Amino acid sequence: MNALTQLGIVSDFPSKNQTIQNSDSEESRKDYFVERDGERFAGTHLLVDLWGASRLDNPALIDATLREAAIVSGATILHSHFHHFSPNGGVSGVLVLAESHISIHTWPERDFAAIDLFMCGACDPHLAIPVLKRAFKPNRIDLTEQRRGRFA
Repeated sequence: MNALTQLGIVSDFPSKNQTIQNSDSEESRKDYFVERDGERFAGTHLLVDLWGASRLDNPALIDATLREAAIVSGATILHSHFHHFSPNGGVSGVLVLAESHISIHTWPERDFAAIDLFMCGACDPHLAIPVLKRAFKPNRIDLTEQRRGRFA
């Protein structure tokens, strides 16, 4: 039985790393922390500010873009929810991932979007950046990276 099905959560767009696991297996006991550059940590959290961006008032486009970003990053989509504000048309939303989340808040009147990409395990949130660039065509991207859950 699929591990996500046991939780009552099934994605319309699962990624290839969604697997069937035996609860007694070595894989099911793995903590999915990663080790890079001699440091062990839970995951990579990118804070992405898009400036001079377009199409920030379109919830369907934003949903599709964030789904593509999750998939190319190797993440498993569990659920998504977006809210379209009026009168300015801003969008706030989140994709809940098995490996953490992607969230977005847009200010179309300022051509600005704030995006969080937090992914654990083998996922690489950096792979999502070209997807965001292609969809929203920003003039400038400010990127901050944090390693979350670092061992002391």
